[in-house]
Amino acid sequence: MFGAELSEVYDLVYSSRGQDFAAEAALVTELVRARRQQVASLLDVGCGTGEHLRCLRGSIDRLEGVDLSTAMVSVARAKLPGVPLHVADMCQLDLGRRFDAVISLSTAVAYLPSVEAMGQAVARMAAHLNPAGVLVVEPWYFPETFLAGHIAADIIRGADRTISRVSRTERLDRAARIDSHYVIAHADGIRHFSESQVFGVWTRAEYQAAFQRAGCTVEYLPQVQSGRGLFVGQLR
Repeated sequence: MFGAELSEVYDLVYSSRGQDFAAEAALVTELVRARRQQVASLLDVGCGTGEHLRCLRGSIDRLEGVDLSTAMVSVARAKLPGVPLHVADMCQLDLGRRFDAVISLSTAVAYLPSVEAMGQAVARMAAHLNPAGVLVVEPWYFPETFLAGHIAADIIRGADRTISRVSRTERLDRAARIDSHYVIAHADGIRHFSESQVFGVWTRAEYQAAFQRAGCTVEYLPQVQSGRGLFVGQLR
């Protein structure tokens, strides 16, 4: 999952499918600064290819990122020279320093294998906050908002390639699997690869409980992030 093939086309695919990294970074900045006057440092957990960090650069002095995928971090490092980026498991995260804000967007926590693991990750993120620091986490869909059997298809045209993507979503027990197939056509030929991703389908109350156990206040903001919403907490 999130290997070299997907990391190569990730930014093009998701921006073409409607993800506005700049708008999401601006929203996060607004939410954090509304709760904490001084925001000089920020850690992005599940930073992927670093697009949110790239958009945040210039507005926050000290930025760092972490992701489990070596391939995604490699892409991020190429676009963010001078920004410390780490390959690490968010459930065991220990950078040895704290930040005014910690964010986890693009539903990164939902890739974890269980609700217990999600709680561990939230606790590790909160452990990296300065006093009164702000934690922003984007969930995936809740059981009542999840759409089983969803089928999607996209044609993405870049400057030097065209990508077709089809996907199918299947409900498991407390999770869902999305199987995606990509066909990429460019001057050198056509290639195909597939990805299978499993997302946790957890309740709003379970996310909120994870924040509370980690020592944070928590509020849920609906109708943002394509309707998935955001959890926003502050370290007590």
